[in-house]
Amino acid sequence: MSPLLALATAAFMGILTEALPAGVLPEMAHDLSVSESAMGQALTIYAIATGISAIPLSVTTAAWRRKRLLLLAVTMFAIANTVTALSSSYALTMAFRLLAGVAAAAVWAELVGYARRLAPPHLQGRAIAITMAGVPLALSLGIPVGTFLGGLFGWRLTFGLVAVISVVLLAWIFITVPDAPGQRPGAREPILKALALPGVVAVLFVVAAYVLAHNILYTYIATFLDANDMGEARDVVLLVFGVASVVSILITGAVVDRKLRQLTIISSALFLIAAVLLALLAGNVIVVYGAMVLWGLGWGGVTTLLQTAVTDAGGDRGQALLVTTWNSFMAGGGAVGGILLGGLGPTSFPWSVLALMAPVLLVVVLARKHAFPAKRPGAV
Repeated sequence: MSPLLALATAAFMGILTEALPAGVLPEMAHDLSVSESAMGQALTIYAIATGISAIPLSVTTAAWRRKRLLLLAVTMFAIANTVTALSSSYALTMAFRLLAGVAAAAVWAELVGYARRLAPPHLQGRAIAITMAGVPLALSLGIPVGTFLGGLFGWRLTFGLVAVISVVLLAWIFITVPDAPGQRPGAREPILKALALPGVVAVLFVVAAYVLAHNILYTYIATFLDANDMGEARDVVLLVFGVASVVSILITGAVVDRKLRQLTIISSALFLIAAVLLALLAGNVIVVYGAMVLWGLGWGGVTTLLQTAVTDAGGDRGQALLVTTWNSFMAGGGAVGGILLGGLGPTSFPWSVLALMAPVLLVVVLARKHAFPAKRPGAV
C-alpha cells in the first residue's frame, strides 16, 4: 500500500502543479502584469508540453530504470514550483511550467504500469484507482486548499509549499517504491499501432472530449464565478466540488473492476446534467452548488475509469496514447476557454461543456463491445 500511496501522491503533485494557477488566476495575472486569458495559458503550456512529449519521452526513456525516471520527474516538479514562487517574470514562469509539463509526461507514463505490477489481475483496476486517486484529489482538495491559502498568504507561498511537498515525496519514493527495469530494445512495439486495436479509438475520443469539456470550465472557474457574483465564495465552491469528487473516488475504487461500463455512463451523465444547470440557472447560488456536486461526482472517478478502459483495450501502448490525448486536450481546454472568454464571455463555458458531453455519453453507451464492455478482461 505504501508504494501505491507514494505513486498516488506523485499523481497528486503532477495535477496540483498543473492546475493550481486556476484557483489563483486573477492574483497571478495581476502580479505578473498580464491578462487573465494570458495567465490561463500557464495551464495550457504545461498540458501541451505533457501531450507533445509523452510518446517521444516514452520511446527515449524506455530502457531507463523506472524509479530513476520517476525521481527525476518529481525533482523537476520541486524546481519548477520553486521558480514559480519566486519569479516576477511571466516568460520565466512559463518556461518552467513547460519543463514541469515534460516531467509530468514521465510521471503519467509510469503510474499505471507500476500499479498493475503491484496487484494481481483481478485487482488491477483497484490498484490503478488508488494510484490515480491523486488526480481528482489534487483538483478536488489540493486546488481549493491552495486557493484558500493563496487568499490568506498569497499565491507565491502556496507554490512554495507545493515545492516543499515535492521534496518530501522524493524521499518517500526513494524509500518505498520498488525499482523496475526498462524494456529491452527488441521488446518495444510501435505505440501508434495500438490505434488499430478494437476499442482504443473510442476510449481516446471519450478522453479527448471529456477532458476538453472539463478544462474549458475548470481553467476559468474563478472567472465564471466572478461573472455570476460568486467570486468571494470561490474556495467554498471548489471545496464542494472536491468533497463530491472524493465520494466519487471512493465509489469508483470499490467497484471499478466490476462496474467500469456503468460507472462511465453515470459519470458522463452527471457532468452533462451539471452543464445544463450551469447554462440555464447559473444566477441561482443553490443551483450552482448543486451543479458542482454533480460535476464532482462525475469527475472524481473518471481518471481511473478511462485509464483502466484504455489499458484493457490497448495495454501500455494505449496508456501512452492516453497521456498524449489527455494532456493535448487539457491544453486545448485552456486555449479554447481563452478564446471563448474573449469572444463570448464566461457564460459560454457551460454551453461548450454541453456540446462536448452529449457525444461522449453517446459513444460510451454505444461502444459496449470493446471500449466499455459490461465485463472487464480478467475481472472476476
